[in-house]
Amino acid sequence: MAIPDLVFKTGPELSALIKSKQVSPVEVTQAFLDRVAALDKKVNSFITVLPDYALARAKQAEQEIAAGRYKGALHGLPYAPKDIIATKGHKTTNGSKVTANNVTNYESTITQRLNDAGAVMIGKLNLLEFAMGSGVHSGFGPARNPWDLAYSPAGSSSGSGAALAAYFTPLSIGTDTGGSIRGPANNCGIVGLKQTYGRCSRYGVSTLSWTLDHAGPMTKRVADAAHMLQAMAGADPHDATAASVPVPNYAQALTQGVKGLRIGVPTNYFFDDAHPETNKAVRAAIDLLKGQGAQIVEVKVPNANLAGSAGWIIAMVEGACYHEQRLKNTPELFDPVIRERLETARFYPATDYVKSMRIRTILMEELRQVFTQCDVMAVPGGNPAGKLDPPETAGSDVKPGSTASPYRGGNTFIGNMTGYPAMTIPCGFTSSAPTLPLSIQFYGKPYDEAALFRVGQAYEAATDWHTRRPPLSA
Repeated sequence: MAIPDLVFKTGPELSALIKSKQVSPVEVTQAFLDRVAALDKKVNSFITVLPDYALARAKQAEQEIAAGRYKGALHGLPYAPKDIIATKGHKTTNGSKVTANNVTNYESTITQRLNDAGAVMIGKLNLLEFAMGSGVHSGFGPARNPWDLAYSPAGSSSGSGAALAAYFTPLSIGTDTGGSIRGPANNCGIVGLKQTYGRCSRYGVSTLSWTLDHAGPMTKRVADAAHMLQAMAGADPHDATAASVPVPNYAQALTQGVKGLRIGVPTNYFFDDAHPETNKAVRAAIDLLKGQGAQIVEVKVPNANLAGSAGWIIAMVEGACYHEQRLKNTPELFDPVIRERLETARFYPATDYVKSMRIRTILMEELRQVFTQCDVMAVPGGNPAGKLDPPETAGSDVKPGSTASPYRGGNTFIGNMTGYPAMTIPCGFTSSAPTLPLSIQFYGKPYDEAALFRVGQAYEAATDWHTRRPPLSA
């Protein structure tokens, strides 16, 4: 087997090769590092690449496996976290000049758990500044969409989506406050999971909004997301919001199919103003699942249209609170758009914040009622990617639901406002050049990520969208 071809193997395929000792973790890690070195100068998905550290970790994994201490599906697989997640002894820049030289002396819980499972960190990924950028701004320049370098990978987990689409890593971690995992999944044609609020610890993850923040898997395949969540999930004494809820065996869900599964399709809001090709692709995906035995039921979320605007208020107010001291000490280091948003949010009326929290409670109840009728809910993942604007003109108008946004904020924000889990997977491509990914998003009941893996795996197994490669070359 040609070593460079390893990067195009699926996570499960790489795991099988590593477990059977047909290839070593060192060979796999080197293959991905070589591809990053050859191509990331075009994509700009990494802020920091750690070849020496990664190869040392890969050698350790190789020795463990040779000694009969194989740890499971992630052992020896490379991964890269968004650079807003603390990794001991390495820079955690938050994509900002404010913290560009910040080296953390502790490890986030989720990266520690992946490390304990034998995964190999190869570097830290680009993002929009402090996870709240405009779609372009970053202290380290914009990440670019491998499907067309003139287009946006979306944000704020821009580097995570781009790196996966470019086959720079099989596994990544993103963060999601209003859709920042699922937007890049939509734009880049990969899998993005925002798990239930509380399913994973946020210890070591820089805050944007305590109320809305999540950190979750971004992968090339549904099975990889399941394996990552298996390792990452669970209670944590360092994070009081990490729930003491049993973590099931997610691998079992991957083989269950969708026969008898009730899929709710909203009759209001979520499909409104969807791009025609997005609408067509999502409807076709729902029909495919119906043909596999799923039951399709119509549902309604009466106030879904309020999720984006109310969520934006909560995120900005809490972000302004978190960054208050930095705004006083080093305001000039912030991107001008980010600084404007944070300083403006300091003057939002308290009544607006309280009203937004009340809307959050209303939306929770509305989704609770919806999920008495269905097991998962299917909606568009977003519209096709838009072009990257010049940094000097991009963004202050890029807010939930605006035409400049590559995904409709309300379609994603409702998951953060309610804490319900959601997963975005590819379901097609645009028909005209440039060829850009399309996606479907599934919502599930709280702590029932297994249902998302069940429906996602069934759809993925029946299609080939996830196997297509972007036209990226040296």
